[in-house]
Amino acid sequence: MKQPYTWDNYSDQPYQLKDKSFKKKMRKKEFYSLFKTFLTSIIVLPLSLILMPFIRRKEVKSKEFFCIGVDYQREPGLTIELLEEIPVERVLVRFKLWEMDTLHELKEFIKALGNKKITLKILQDREHVENLELLEKDLETIFSSLSQHVDIFEIGSTINRAKWGFFSVDEYSRFYKTAYDLKISKFPDIKLIGSGVIDFEYHFTAHTIFNFFKYRYDGVSALLYVDRRGAPENTQLGFSLSDKIAFLSTIVWSSPKVGQELHVTEVNWPISGTSPYAPTSEHECVDEELYADFMLRYYLLTFASQQVDSVSWHQLIAPGYGLIDTRDSIRKRSAFETYKFMFSNLKNSQFLRLDIKRDYYILQCLVEDRLLQIHWSLKPTTLKNEDFFTVYSRDGEIIEDKTLNIGSSPLYIYIKDAV
Repeated sequence: MKQPYTWDNYSDQPYQLKDKSFKKKMRKKEFYSLFKTFLTSIIVLPLSLILMPFIRRKEVKSKEFFCIGVDYQREPGLTIELLEEIPVERVLVRFKLWEMDTLHELKEFIKALGNKKITLKILQDREHVENLELLEKDLETIFSSLSQHVDIFEIGSTINRAKWGFFSVDEYSRFYKTAYDLKISKFPDIKLIGSGVIDFEYHFTAHTIFNFFKYRYDGVSALLYVDRRGAPENTQLGFSLSDKIAFLSTIVWSSPKVGQELHVTEVNWPISGTSPYAPTSEHECVDEELYADFMLRYYLLTFASQQVDSVSWHQLIAPGYGLIDTRDSIRKRSAFETYKFMFSNLKNSQFLRLDIKRDYYILQCLVEDRLLQIHWSLKPTTLKNEDFFTVYSRDGEIIEDKTLNIGSSPLYIYIKDAV
């Protein structure tokens, strides 16, 4: 990456910018754009809050909803093997613009994945943000090479963090428009999504999709982390995860620039005791069991919204936050089995309803004409195991106890026809 930007190979993200004078100079330069972000947000966000109760659910394709992020340069053979064990239909792959010399390697990896739907997240560096001619040249090379193999191109990521290369929404809009103009002129069949705002900072999202730039998105991407709040049900400024999704969906639905797709292209929880691989401090980290619980509950709540087209778990192999730990050996975390069992049960499901009462959650759906209820509770309680129940643990073990302990780890309860 162009200095003063450097990449942290442990946590798969740029290091913090330490040049304070550089940051101050760039923010001063982009003051007008930052002011437009403020003006846009004070109009769009209150209006979206008013419209939230009127947003309609859509039919989400359950098979394509479940996505896993992978690294084509990290254990590629093992990655392909593991994706055969968890046969998700959609896979997200990151590609760094400053590593154009590895494009052939990426293409071979994608071809080896077979018929999976690929979302390619194109990561920016400061050089490509500043030099749009270089960006256009490299994007044209990427589109020419991969347009027949990639379902969705995500243009840019984490645009509201200076260490990732952008200092304003206007800088991002010029970046995205370069890709959009290429689509219109030479690649009309490719699908572009963008925005790529991280966390609950929707004032940036609003500005990316309400502006005077002449472009459109085929869908909006979001890196909707909630890890700093702990459990996914916890609130931030009064908004739970479900509320945040409804709010974001309303903003997207309201914009004339966006096709009605919403993709969460990155989310995880950092794992305790994994420094320097964890992407945050130890304070935000959770143990491996909570990691699996939170992961599953995030997916269930997002699926229940019926407003998000896909959620990509970031990522398959990563010591600090992934399903597989490769520090001393190749070790599947319990979350691997959690994801595997979740996908096997819900890949062909039809969502029915989500009931919440006194912090007790029941998600109901149809799975091949069988009623499936998934129970969890923020306050540990018990439930009688009825004769017409078939109960499985979070990771797929059959449970035959007469009394079921309902708590942090969701239980899958199939209801027999005899009910």
